[in-house]
Amino acid sequence: MARESLDTKKQRTTEIIAILKATYPNAHCELDHSNPLELLIATILSAQCTDKQVNIVTRDLFQKYRSTKEFAQADPAELQDAVKRIGFFRNKAKNIQACCQLLLEKHGGEVPRTMEELISLAGVGRKTANVVLGNAFNINVGVVVDTHVARLSERLDFSRETTPEKIELDLQKLIPQNDWCLFSHLLIWHGRRRCFARSPDCLNCEVKHLCPTGKKRLSSEVSREAMLTSSKARKLKKV
Repeated sequence: MARESLDTKKQRTTEIIAILKATYPNAHCELDHSNPLELLIATILSAQCTDKQVNIVTRDLFQKYRSTKEFAQADPAELQDAVKRIGFFRNKAKNIQACCQLLLEKHGGEVPRTMEELISLAGVGRKTANVVLGNAFNINVGVVVDTHVARLSERLDFSRETTPEKIELDLQKLIPQNDWCLFSHLLIWHGRRRCFARSPDCLNCEVKHLCPTGKKRLSSEVSREAMLTSSKARKLKKV
């Protein structure tokens, strides 16, 4: 696949973003939350787990523990039990409690608004910090790179890197900073509704004409159909 110039790729990316904005005008973070603390905790729980499952668990969790102090002082066994339907629940419960204890000690119980402060908390990496900053505070300091964003970034040829950190750097070069948070939601929504991991719906994809992978897949399907049609025609002649 020939490499595009950065300017050409930026233009293609701009067109894709415009189409996805029109396709998913209500794209947003699908982790249920009512404040920055709830979003922080939900995001910690969401690692290697679906948003749907996290929302089921946090519906009761956020009724039982309503503040940073309550999470920090919770009985560890009870907190683990409250999140046991989540994968790696023991480690996640420990991280949530340690995180909230640090929030009390260093930030007056409030969720901080900088990348440096957030990633110093237990269980919080750059992805989680980007989610919180972008969605709780409307601060665009990075691009959330989850499995959907990584997959679609490869298919759309936004990045040929394989690590979230390097993919994020490539995306930052292509996307206006004020769209960084929304861009992640657009790719996540498209990945969940059209560009599936195993069988992407390229035929009905809204950006297929701008997607190198989609063009290749559709071209292969057309060639396959042509071969099948030709084969059937030869068989009919023999009959």
